[in-house]
Amino acid sequence: MSTVLISVFCSDRTGLVAAIAGRLFDVGANLGDSSFAMLGTGAEFTSICEIPHDLKAAEVEAELAALPVLAGARISVRPFELEAAHGPLGRITHRVVVSGGDRPGLVARLSEVFGEFQANIVRMDAQRVPDQGVYITRFSVSIPNRVDACLATIGNTAGELNLSCHVEEV
Repeated sequence: MSTVLISVFCSDRTGLVAAIAGRLFDVGANLGDSSFAMLGTGAEFTSICEIPHDLKAAEVEAELAALPVLAGARISVRPFELEAAHGPLGRITHRVVVSGGDRPGLVARLSEVFGEFQANIVRMDAQRVPDQGVYITRFSVSIPNRVDACLATIGNTAGELNLSCHVEEV
């Protein structure tokens, strides 16, 4: 098996994940870390996959491009040369959700706090919920030490911005 990074960006439509994952299964790919997100009216699918040695990245790309649901998509399949397994900083210890009105610089400020405490952001998702006037940011983080101080600083930073903060230990 060889490891590849698959990236797909296209207009959002129903059935994208099913079509992509189904075709990858059909060609013998095994999905590892994967994510899907709707970005505005677009959609992005990214995955680290193990593929059979006799299957080339270009062949996987062609198989995906042949899917009608991916007409006009930007598709990239290339070797993944980093370690596919997570290191210690990939173990999620907490999920942090900050929500409220949209505040310019919010993601930057919260990310800086995590950095000050050597906490690693494993996943981050931010989205505007227009009909509710709410901006929600979700972080899955690995906080190796000084956990209480880090989370208190995150909570204080959110509070200074008049936002709510919810923390869940994993």
